[in-house]
Amino acid sequence: MPSLPNLDAPFVRGLALACLALVGACGRDDARHEQPTRPVMTTPPTLKPPLPLEEAAAYPLPGLVGPQSITFTPDGRALAYLRSPERTLVRQLYRRDLRTGEESLLVAPPGGGATEANLSLEEKLRRERLRQRELGVTSYAWAEDGDTMLVPLTGKIYVKRPEDSELRLLVDPGPGAPPALDAKLSPDGKRVAYVHDDELYVVDVAGGAPKQLTTGARGTGKTNGLAEYIAQEEMHRSHGFWWSDDGKQLAFVEVDETHIPAYRIVHQGKDQVGEGAQEDHRYPFAGSPNARVRLGVVPVAGGRVTWMDLGEFEYLARVKWFPDGSLTAQLQDRGQQHLRLVRLDPRTGKSAHLLEETAAPWYNLHDDLRPLEQGAGELAGAFVWSSERTGFRHLELRAADGRLIRELTSGTWPIDHIVAVDEERGRVYFTGWRERPTEQHLFAVPLAGGDVVQLTHEPGVHGVVVDRQKRRFVDAHSSVQHPTRLSLRSLDDGKLLEELPGEDDPRLAGLDLPPPELVSFRNRHGDELWAAIYRPDPSTIRADARGAPVPAGPPYPTLVAIYGGPHAQRVVDTWGTTVDMRAQALRSRGYLVIKIDNRGSARRGLAFEGAIHRDLGRVELEDQVDGVRHFAGLGLVDPERVGIYGWSYGGYLSAMAMVRHPDVFRLAVAGAPVTHWDGYDTHYTERYMGTPEGNPDGYRESSVMAHAGELRGALMLVHGLIDENVHFRHTSRLIGALIRARKPYELLLFPDERHMPRGLEDRVHMEEQILAFMQKHLG
Repeated sequence: MPSLPNLDAPFVRGLALACLALVGACGRDDARHEQPTRPVMTTPPTLKPPLPLEEAAAYPLPGLVGPQSITFTPDGRALAYLRSPERTLVRQLYRRDLRTGEESLLVAPPGGGATEANLSLEEKLRRERLRQRELGVTSYAWAEDGDTMLVPLTGKIYVKRPEDSELRLLVDPGPGAPPALDAKLSPDGKRVAYVHDDELYVVDVAGGAPKQLTTGARGTGKTNGLAEYIAQEEMHRSHGFWWSDDGKQLAFVEVDETHIPAYRIVHQGKDQVGEGAQEDHRYPFAGSPNARVRLGVVPVAGGRVTWMDLGEFEYLARVKWFPDGSLTAQLQDRGQQHLRLVRLDPRTGKSAHLLEETAAPWYNLHDDLRPLEQGAGELAGAFVWSSERTGFRHLELRAADGRLIRELTSGTWPIDHIVAVDEERGRVYFTGWRERPTEQHLFAVPLAGGDVVQLTHEPGVHGVVVDRQKRRFVDAHSSVQHPTRLSLRSLDDGKLLEELPGEDDPRLAGLDLPPPELVSFRNRHGDELWAAIYRPDPSTIRADARGAPVPAGPPYPTLVAIYGGPHAQRVVDTWGTTVDMRAQALRSRGYLVIKIDNRGSARRGLAFEGAIHRDLGRVELEDQVDGVRHFAGLGLVDPERVGIYGWSYGGYLSAMAMVRHPDVFRLAVAGAPVTHWDGYDTHYTERYMGTPEGNPDGYRESSVMAHAGELRGALMLVHGLIDENVHFRHTSRLIGALIRARKPYELLLFPDERHMPRGLEDRVHMEEQILAFMQKHLG
């Protein structure tokens, strides 16, 4: 998905992509095509000093330094979490006793843990897929039904059992060897499975030599046990193997990408050439062949692989074992309007149909398949499922054969995802919203059917972690008014049991970060749209068109901060929205910054989301223009001084805004833009656009290049040269079109950056150049 990562840990992914999409990522006006002299910009005097640009580029963001990746320990007596005592990106693993409140260091990463310098290329690419910036201990996991802890670090595998005083190295591939990837504990915590050099291995936690379970992939261009690029990047399936509940079998994917032509990325900024200075990626462009995927089952003790009979399908979207020992798979067609759920016999590979769903304009994948373990009678083998067949995602209870037993939720509001199923008490816990789409709350509904009960009530976003006993939950609550606050609550009724300590961030006392206003308005079609408004401080002094100092006041020069793409939401009542540090830096210098969730964005139902189908770049900008005009009508926006900036999908829309609405936007900063959808990947692009062959007019009209001749304002293009997601080729193609149309542009390249800029110096430079570009063209 062309986006940046979420910056507020409690968010679900769909909600998360929203809050961030552009924080700390977008550009500079370093070089015109003709290489003009860089303008020297001076900062207008202010009564309050503007936010330093170094703050706009720094991570972690202010107020987001507290505990992350929170879990209950298996016995429920303590919490485990990652945090940085230095309040940096380098984290360690801590334990807090819930009875005494005592905090202790549970894991300090050997050798300091992960750094940007000690990771293999494979690990770096997986971090890109996960949008992960953190270092040190980057992840950990408990055994599902045991008390063993797994900590993967720098291509090695460490474990910790209750009897271990410290981390124990379990797997070390050795210097220069391929890393151990995607390690996972068996449910009982007695074994670890992982992928090494394209094959699947298993090793006993007690120690001993690893056992290779698969063959035939190494050296052939295939992989066993690794999720393909499309699965990781677009289907949100980061794993390529799955433990059976009894820990005796592993289901895994064999991926064959050898028929996909290699797309070469050269590291133009490196001193050396040749090997080590180039990468080849099997990238499936829209309309071209996908990876060939097979699903197999192999005994952990070793032996023959049984291949599953999946029939005709294009995408293996999800795999899950059921308590009775059967395996399920979710299969999706190429057009992504049909999904088939099948039950598989791991002994024979034979499949049985469970259910099939059809959705228009497309089918949204989810992780809400939850089998019941204790069901009897009608509920024997039953499972909880979610569906958008009403236009909004809701929960259902289905029988072992896939038959609908009952709907559990309904209405013109969506659930986000299932948090837990408590069969003993007959309740399903889930997150979603019912009153305001800018919020997220925890709800419960009886398995037997009945009223939905809301368990969290304070306005904002509530991230939820439930203990194994399903009696308590940690509520990670934030809003635009305050950073995340942690509390321990009863799962019965949501009542507060204990306030939990967080982590104070001393930076907040020295920074002026007023929360944005969250407001709604209606577009030209009558749809309600939500916006976040970052209003300049009245005490700000800025320069007028002749450079004379004048008090800032409405109407303001305005910048639209846009992502605008599907499966994302940016106007959310969370602290992550407040600490959009570029927006705050611009606000502190007298600019009004506006964010709008246009049609096509997430969590508003299929009809709202599907308005962009087969015609990207039009509807989204209609809504952004309507927002500019709405706020101009309220006297906030100076319609003669409006710019737009964004990254990835937001970069695409920023560039498109300049050529489709040159009467509205005077400037755009387009970071890592998709400029023609035939150059992006299959699963994402074809979901919204169909194939280039099936929708040639849509692909042509949605290309920025098709409208390049309409450019009238100032356009800055920004791109990382080793971006393996949105290739630099996109910006290059647009530059070619601008040259042919004899249109000027400004260009900033980062030779050593991928899709998500990581280098602090690079990010500071970006912020400096963005500000100079905006001051130059908006005043």
